[in-house]
Amino acid sequence: MESIDLADGRVLRYSLNGAAGGPVLVWHHGTPGCGLGYRIIDGPAAERGLRVVWPSRPGYAGSTRHEGRSIVDVADDVRQVLDAIGAREFIVGGSSGGGPHALACAARTPGCRAAASVVGMAPWRGEESLAGMGEDNVAEYTAAIRGADVLRAYLDEAVGMEALTASAFAEGFGSLLPEVDRRALTGELAEDLTADLRGSLSTGIDGWLDDDLALIKPWGFDLDEVATPVTLWHGTADQMAPVAEARRLAATVPGVIPHILDDEGHLSIYTRTGEMLDELLELAGW
Repeated sequence: MESIDLADGRVLRYSLNGAAGGPVLVWHHGTPGCGLGYRIIDGPAAERGLRVVWPSRPGYAGSTRHEGRSIVDVADDVRQVLDAIGAREFIVGGSSGGGPHALACAARTPGCRAAASVVGMAPWRGEESLAGMGEDNVAEYTAAIRGADVLRAYLDEAVGMEALTASAFAEGFGSLLPEVDRRALTGELAEDLTADLRGSLSTGIDGWLDDDLALIKPWGFDLDEVATPVTLWHGTADQMAPVAEARRLAATVPGVIPHILDDEGHLSIYTRTGEMLDELLELAGW
């Protein structure tokens, strides 16, 4: 991974994957995650001539913690990374907990031409946002609602996941994986998801904790600030980010093109990556 010294003194880590020297796609990892990249995204991106920048959010895998951060804070971090690699324009995507961060870049990072929210969350609505989640996510966000100390105690129990293997992934996330996701969790996707999770915990749980707290408080920008076109992808079988989140985003993000797919889950939807990128490129006019 690469590193950049940010203006406020923090260090931000990121990966550069895909096609060297191509137009830039910034992709925001899920919660937890660390920006190593997924071949199921990087491969189709490289085929389309795209260079993929995967920022590792503060507190994850060597990126300096930014305690109390809001979702919108990612926008300036990304601007500084883009300046460092000499990119003036870009397209952006984010999956799961990365979806809101992609929308923040669409709203606040200069040069963004189009955005993709993939199985992403909508702004928090209290306990309404828990409806349809698997029990592990309900427990996690309930802890977050009760405060940082309660959440830290809850997440501390997950530190052993830094040794998780691909073969044990489905068992470790049993309440969150419908059958369609279990079928998808094989090969490179299982390996990359597991490596991303292990990497996210390699320096502790601060990134995960701060992500959760940022998701349940005001994001720091309004969705109607998103002036670029947005493609939205979500499955009705999703048990991590319930489909009601996607429907809410579809009703509130200006210029959104929603794809709400029957019987797709939180992971199985990655088989549509090529379609996502094709639409993102079309919306960007590239």
